[in-house]
Amino acid sequence: MKRRVTFGFLYFSEGAPIGFIWWALPTLLREDGMDIGKITALTSTLLLPWLLKFLWAPLIDVAQSPRWTLKHWILTSQSVMVLALLPLCVLSPADHFPAWMTLLLVHGFAAATQDASIDALAIRTVPDDERGRVNGAMQLGMLLGRSLFGGAILAAASRLGSPGMIGLLVAAIAVVMFLVVRMKVPPADTRTTRRHLRSFFLTLGAAFRRRSTWAGLVFALLSGAAFEASGAMAGPMLLDAGAARHQVGSFFALPVVLAMTAGALLGGAAADRVGVRKACGFFLAGFTLAVILTGTAWLRGMPDTRTLFTTLGAMYLFVGMFTAASYAMFMNLTNPALGATQFCVFMAATNACEAWSGRAGGFLAAGFGYGTALLVLCAVSIIGLACLPFLSREPAVKSHRPITP
Repeated sequence: MKRRVTFGFLYFSEGAPIGFIWWALPTLLREDGMDIGKITALTSTLLLPWLLKFLWAPLIDVAQSPRWTLKHWILTSQSVMVLALLPLCVLSPADHFPAWMTLLLVHGFAAATQDASIDALAIRTVPDDERGRVNGAMQLGMLLGRSLFGGAILAAASRLGSPGMIGLLVAAIAVVMFLVVRMKVPPADTRTTRRHLRSFFLTLGAAFRRRSTWAGLVFALLSGAAFEASGAMAGPMLLDAGAARHQVGSFFALPVVLAMTAGALLGGAAADRVGVRKACGFFLAGFTLAVILTGTAWLRGMPDTRTLFTTLGAMYLFVGMFTAASYAMFMNLTNPALGATQFCVFMAATNACEAWSGRAGGFLAAGFGYGTALLVLCAVSIIGLACLPFLSREPAVKSHRPITP
């Protein structure tokens, strides 16, 4: 339980900025009249750090010692995240949009590095038979951050203003930094560190000669297309259907987060019980069906907001289940010696899915409407099911050392 609580707090510091950038900000910009294509282009650009983090993830795996552990990687990343956010307290997004873009990108690169370090720590310290539940707790922390800074903060935007929203975000990250300072993290083996560069590349080469690695990458790149596009367009879609801003904010703050939280906890437990591949297949079918219902409602004409709230809520429930199960599956496919690098490659593929599907969804919605866009991307998600038979469990050397706060 202590391990789940610890990783839950660590993921809270990831979810809070993501909630603001991908939930609150697009809705605010749409309300100000920005074109849906430009909004999805913005969110796709801000995904670049998560898409490219595998390029510097090997440095995290190699550059460790008794005096520089994953704990130091996490703390340094969080410090840069805070420093990049502070100038935004005095800059308005409307008048200084390029500055916001630049600083959010810097923040994103630091947050992606933090993400890779936390995942490497989880792969090193969490037993295989607990990874589903730990991923459920991690998703709970992330969703709580998204709820507070993507939904609740949106409902209070008129009172807080940009300085207040950014100030609360900085404070949230600082609280988690205090927890990290108190954590006891196992150091890297000094003998491994001295000769790690050569063995690292040998191990990496072996990992990418495995069929399951490539099948996992294709699965990550395609399977989430339906819900990633729906999530990118959810706020604008609800506004265009007639929902008020406070209704959209309340939806993201409570129903969405409750659905994804329940889904993550249930899905993680189910994955540990029935196996990650079987769980992933069932949950993928669930969210795809929900998106098909959403797209069909748009094809029949302007849907009422109650229908959209219901179908999107069902989608987010299955998304929570799918995320916990699929992340546990990717951890099982990752060699602990490549904890940051190999898992980052899987996560880069999932982020690439979010980037390309969000952009494609915006393009298709602008030209053909929301309904056609959603149904096309559902077809792509269904293709991902074909990868599951090739994701056989090929565990690498186990390395489970405890972590205590």
